[in-house]
Amino acid sequence: MKEKDNPDKDIELFRREMNNVQRLKNNKIRPWRAKPRPVPRQTELSEQRVLSDMMSDEYSHDELETGEELFFARTGLQSRVVRKLKRGQFRLEGELDLHGLNVAAARQAIESFLRLCQEQDRRCVRIIHGKGLSSKHKGPVLKHMVNRWLPQRKEVLAFASTLPSHGGTGAIYVLLRNPGK
Repeated sequence: MKEKDNPDKDIELFRREMNNVQRLKNNKIRPWRAKPRPVPRQTELSEQRVLSDMMSDEYSHDELETGEELFFARTGLQSRVVRKLKRGQFRLEGELDLHGLNVAAARQAIESFLRLCQEQDRRCVRIIHGKGLSSKHKGPVLKHMVNRWLPQRKEVLAFASTLPSHGGTGAIYVLLRNPGK
């Protein structure tokens, strides 16, 4: 055996080096302190902006709604969740703009968008369907079609027209089911 590989010599060397070491007489362990919870500053700022916008005395005629709001909620959805959706208090995780699309293209775009949202585990998104101002006598065609299509989709829990600052009656917030549920 080489001198280097001698376990007895290693033990003897270790004991010699530890000879003057004294045991500490402290049996207390400093407690681990949990880190403080993160403060959602951007969410708070956004909520403050929404509140200040809602309380503002200034308005434009474009922001006045005409009672053409869309709304749908699955049975059993908590009223607190519905209220939060209508107030635009969910963080938007995606957006689809249907301007310039015909009905067939809009339907295809919605199907693809909802599939992508499910794959990426998005919870709340906005779909801009427009107000149908360029449809003249036909009215808002895409708006009516979106209102028919979305309740048929199992991943859609609820939708509601957006706040005036997010498109008003020309867009909707869509609350999506978690893909695992």
